[in-house]
Amino acid sequence: MVFYTPKRIIPTTFKAISTRSRCLATKVAPKEKDEGSIADVFASLSGDKAVELPQRFSDLKKEIWKDSIIETWRDVLAKLKPEVEEVAAIGSEAIPRLPYHQIKNGTEKDIVERIKKVGSVVVEGGVTKTEALKWKQSIRDYASANKDKVKGFPADDVQVFEFYHTVAQTQARCHPALRDTQQFLLDLLHVSDPQSEISLGSLISYYDRLRIRKPGDAQFALGPHIDGGSLERWEDPGYRSCWEHILNGNWKEHNPFDVSPRLNAQFDLYGAAGGCSVFRPFQGWTSMSEVGPHEGTLRVLPIDLKLATAYIILRPFFSPVRGPEHLDFNDWKLNLDSTDFPGSSQGRTQELNIHTHPHLQLDKTMVSAPRLSPGDQVYWHSDVVHAVESEHQGKGDSSVLYIPAIPLTVNNAHYLRDQVSRFKQGLPPSDFPGGEGESQFIGRQKAEDIEAGPSRQLLGLEAFPYPPKATPGAKRTIDKSNEILFS
Repeated sequence: MVFYTPKRIIPTTFKAISTRSRCLATKVAPKEKDEGSIADVFASLSGDKAVELPQRFSDLKKEIWKDSIIETWRDVLAKLKPEVEEVAAIGSEAIPRLPYHQIKNGTEKDIVERIKKVGSVVVEGGVTKTEALKWKQSIRDYASANKDKVKGFPADDVQVFEFYHTVAQTQARCHPALRDTQQFLLDLLHVSDPQSEISLGSLISYYDRLRIRKPGDAQFALGPHIDGGSLERWEDPGYRSCWEHILNGNWKEHNPFDVSPRLNAQFDLYGAAGGCSVFRPFQGWTSMSEVGPHEGTLRVLPIDLKLATAYIILRPFFSPVRGPEHLDFNDWKLNLDSTDFPGSSQGRTQELNIHTHPHLQLDKTMVSAPRLSPGDQVYWHSDVVHAVESEHQGKGDSSVLYIPAIPLTVNNAHYLRDQVSRFKQGLPPSDFPGGEGESQFIGRQKAEDIEAGPSRQLLGLEAFPYPPKATPGAKRTIDKSNEILFS
């Protein structure tokens, strides 16, 4: 469950290939990953001890540092306090709720503004309860028919399944309500450079896992984290450029919905087991159960996304004088000599807790999604801190399909081409643990059974048309992507 990244270009002495189509079509295939599970992505799930980072990370802090960061830090800490108090007071009400019919018939302006402020949303309706429950039963039947081959986490009682190619997942990915919702979310984004090679009007599908969490489970306890790498936020120059305003002393000018700078970011420098190699602006899931707070559901940090991001980006430059529980500006000092980037480690996702990021007061501000019905959807921006409740105290299962909102880019088209190939073979997508996957499974989805039109386009099985009001960059993206996929 994972943001975009073109691989670093390494100079060579080889003669360049002159034919454009050959260059597009011959990108090196992703390296096959070892078998594994979602535990490989999180230091907290894997049980690995924290490892001190090399000296170059202290040098990196000094390279990035500007004197204006001190006053930015002061301002961010001051602004955080009332935000934290408000979220702690209203809890789940801080998460915007959007009826699906508004997506179809017109969305209230204040809801759009709230979604853009906090970066998360619950979408109610669109998929019927009957449809969602049929998907879950279909998955259970699939698991039963292939019980000797099923893998996932935890290994002795799988609840996060290494399934990617079930009929139910495909039906959900292609469902009109999910497509409408995801296009609504992509319409919240924009490009500051019209030449940016991205088509926000062209949805693609990114195959991800599913979860059927049992009552009483306390093993699948994903603490607060952010997708899209960890150290890469500071280490990769392209990724770091996304925080230019924050690091230059103008954090309020930061725009998390401008995607142009993100297209040059490298989100995985270390070949992480769950590193996402596509540009994924919104992660999301679709519920297959009745689930509410304390029942193993999603938790998010619904404070001002600009403010939370500014704090997280500035945090490594400072350390507490007396202890992290002291939150005043004067209780913190500049610390460029330490190699520590709190909650960050090589090849893992960015994790946060009350000790690494105390000013967020995550014990008060991480709030559970409101009660959801089967078929409801939840989405969150890639910069949003999120978690899964540590224990499922409900009486029924807590089940979701991970289905994000992703636009077409040239890099995404390369990934999509590989995903199509693996889909046809029943192999895991290249971002996920490898092995034979579902290649020997009975009853997996077949490409030839998917209807022509938007569904096949979404899955990379049919050429993409130009969407309305396509920018020059979008048209160029579609031309290149179709050539990658079908030449």
